[in-house]
Amino acid sequence: MKLLCKRMILTAGLAVLLPLSAHADLPGRHPAYLHALSDLRAARWMLEHRPGDAAVSSQEDIAISEIDHAIGEIKRAAYDDGKDLNDHPQVDVSMDQPGRLHQAEKLLAKVHHDIDREEDDPETRELKHRAIAHVDNASAAVERAIDDVHNYR
Repeated sequence: MKLLCKRMILTAGLAVLLPLSAHADLPGRHPAYLHALSDLRAARWMLEHRPGDAAVSSQEDIAISEIDHAIGEIKRAAYDDGKDLNDHPQVDVSMDQPGRLHQAEKLLAKVHHDIDREEDDPETRELKHRAIAHVDNASAAVERAIDDVHNYR
């Protein structure tokens, strides 16, 4: 009888724990948030470490500031979505193309695409919209920097 009771308790415990562990392995509703963070960090590095002209640096500063704001918004949205912010997926754009401004531009376009997905949580939806606005502002600043480089030459 004791053995039967122990088995029933063990079975009931497993029935409770198995669904929890299976749920913990799911990627969540928006795995693109973590990819977007990796790409934003890479774009920021490209802009910050670009040897460049003084004429371009003000636009780069604007882009870096907007990227920092976007990173903050996406971190909040990812945290609200239960993502592990210490997970840093591989950057989505290859880095062997010439020109860090152009690489940053491609990364920012990828980030916009990654985070512009349907969001059913109203609080996270607002974070997403603010992040997209910052990404778009950063993209516009990078485009102006590219134009400045061409005009400067």
